[in-house]
Amino acid sequence: MTSEGARREEILETAASLFASSGIRTSLKEIGDACGILPGSLYHHFESKDAIVVELVQRYRDELDAIAKGALDSLHEPGPTGVEQRVVDLGEAIAAAGIRHRAALLLTLYEPPTTASDVLVDLARHTSSAVAEAMAAILEAGRSAGEIRPEVDTTLLGHRICQSMLHVGVGVFHRSRAARHLPTTKCRVFLHGLATRPPAASTLDRSAPMRAARAVIASWHHGEGDDRSAHLRAIGRTEFARRGFEATTMRDVAKAAGLSTGTVYRTYPSKDDLLVAIMSTFAESMNAAWDDVLTAGGTPVERLDALMWVNINVLDRFSDEFKIALAWMRQEPPDSGELRLSFGQDLRRLQDLIVEGEEVGRFHVLDGSARTRARTMYELILTPDNVIRAGGLDAALELARQTVLRGALVAR
Repeated sequence: MTSEGARREEILETAASLFASSGIRTSLKEIGDACGILPGSLYHHFESKDAIVVELVQRYRDELDAIAKGALDSLHEPGPTGVEQRVVDLGEAIAAAGIRHRAALLLTLYEPPTTASDVLVDLARHTSSAVAEAMAAILEAGRSAGEIRPEVDTTLLGHRICQSMLHVGVGVFHRSRAARHLPTTKCRVFLHGLATRPPAASTLDRSAPMRAARAVIASWHHGEGDDRSAHLRAIGRTEFARRGFEATTMRDVAKAAGLSTGTVYRTYPSKDDLLVAIMSTFAESMNAAWDDVLTAGGTPVERLDALMWVNINVLDRFSDEFKIALAWMRQEPPDSGELRLSFGQDLRRLQDLIVEGEEVGRFHVLDGSARTRARTMYELILTPDNVIRAGGLDAALELARQTVLRGALVAR
């Protein structure tokens, strides 16, 4: 590689690191400072910040497409490889790509800023589905070979596994030594299930935790009110979810709301104040749902099932808030200490539930420490919103039960 090519790669790697921690708000000056070069010199390699983002995202998309092609090609190769190993191999490759291209992964969670170039806007519109289609093809081939149960929706499961693998790269947990087996463990849970003796759906539907879940879900309010502050919360929620908290300005919110920037600031003195107002209902609803389900009695399997139903409804009812909350998984989340987003508390409570289930023989014991096992399950009970949109609430729950609880593989 020429010295100029090496410098270009250094700029891309530095920008990727900064984007991964601070988002697209990172400036060319910050990238130049981190590289030890003047911003003007950056223009010798890239005409704009958007050009850097475009190249990072394109490399990420190209690698995912190449991984998908390799997985599909391997389906036609002779050999004894079964569906489980193929799913694990593809899952590990997707997770590794998400970690390797973490900046691009995070940048593609949201729409580009209003100032983005046409090239970046066009690239953002085209979501790569190749890996999900490849995963679904592997699962369907497994069904044809009698390895996957016929009642499992292989298309939805393909998307579910791929989203779960990419989610490994969203936070910073992947940097831990404890996370090295996370992709494999998650794939094996989807295939083998966590429950040692999965109850019938009718039993789960009548359980005390499920009744508690349905009651708290029914209590969630739909309306925002009709005053100015409620209008701004609704607009702010949409804008923060579309472009991310960091990339959205109060000027963007004001423009979308049809108000002056001064009026917005008189209602909410800062962007953090608006964020707290938006997210408080979400946090309170999540906390109440977890509290009610985990104190409702029932078996560990029934409580886990009810938590999955809660989270499916959260992703349906509060999809914008959930996208905003992804910022908390980054190194530099919004400075909003007033919010009661209880990820740490929920992780501890889930850990207690998992350990209880293992001790009474209701759950298989997964790899890793108790906290790592809880972290794995926390991600598995979060059904991605694209799966919910594609199949609906009931289909999402059915998929969760058929995989996370029961396992997609035919019992041997």
